Amino acid sequence: MEFTESYKQTGPSSFSPNARYLAVAVDYRLVIRDTFSFKVVQLFSCLDKISYIEWARDSEYILCGLYKKPMIQAWSLTQPEWTCKIDEGPAGIAYARWSPDSRHILTTSDFQLRLTVWSLLNTACVHLQLPKHASKGVSFTRDGKFAAICTRRDCKDYINLLSCHTWEIMGMFAVDTLDLADVEWSPDDSSIVIWDSPLDYKVLIYSPDGRCLFKYQAYESGLGVKSVSWSPCGQFLAVGSYDQILRVLSHLTWKTFAEFMHPYAVRGPCYAAVFKEVDEPLQLDMSELCLSDDFSQGNDDSPERPFRVRYEVTEVPINLPFQKPPAEKPNPKQGIGKLCFL
Repeated sequence: MEFTESYKQTGPSSFSPNARYLAVAVDYRLVIRDTFSFKVVQLFSCLDKISYIEWARDSEYILCGLYKKPMIQAWSLTQPEWTCKIDEGPAGIAYARWSPDSRHILTTSDFQLRLTVWSLLNTACVHLQLPKHASKGVSFTRDGKFAAICTRRDCKDYINLLSCHTWEIMGMFAVDTLDLADVEWSPDDSSIVIWDSPLDYKVLIYSPDGRCLFKYQAYESGLGVKSVSWSPCGQFLAVGSYDQILRVLSHLTWKTFAEFMHPYAVRGPCYAAVFKEVDEPLQLDMSELCLSDDFSQGNDDSPERPFRVRYEVTEVPINLPFQKPPAEKPNPKQGIGKLCFL
């Protein structure tokens, strides 16, 4: 394994989608390096400290979130003289993201008052009132033609379908949720999955015309859904819950296809290798060391003996460390927090 020399970094960093460039925030500066030679390709100066970085899909543009200002600045790698600055004024900016065509920027104002679509091709902008979330609640189709955006008005959740060409609302329908958590298009763009907050276990499958295709609820009592993910082919939908169980639904019947549990003990027969970290003292040649009188006399203030770390395979069964989260605190650290299909 080879390592480069260390580079200064004071903020976020991000690889471009084509893996050709690496963007690193250094205080007010945005440093773009080539991933092959790590030489500086471009250097941009922002108006404030960089809090957030996101590349456009075509790896030609990059935006920087200056949330303390609050302000968004965008830069072009092919046209270094081109620059873009977005300022929402008193409304503020809570989050910013690129559209699939890499020519529009979507910003959400503070307190989710509105979502604004800014065009880099002209000075036009489109507003959508009362988005449900700042960094969530927006999903694009695979072909990038449509967007599903969650909104909330009059204590009711809605899904707004927008055309990514004109950014006009093509349709809107209410959904059967108490507090909508997030939304995601299926990989084949034929359906939309939404799920409720952890307080109510509810996963809903909708068609783009607003018809509810299926409603899934694994249990009623206790915290519910924590993470949801489509398989790349769109044939399966994985739902991770707070009860430590991963449930996989089939797109044909929307019924449970498989369940995977995450126990706190690993027992055989098991094909997983469990490694244990072991600290062992280094074997030093004491004749080559020049020891002080205090150390040679065993003074309590002398430095500890150096150790090295190695890993050894542990035989099963083995109990994994587990700490029960306190019941009086919100957002307990338990359940399936992240899942991904390979």
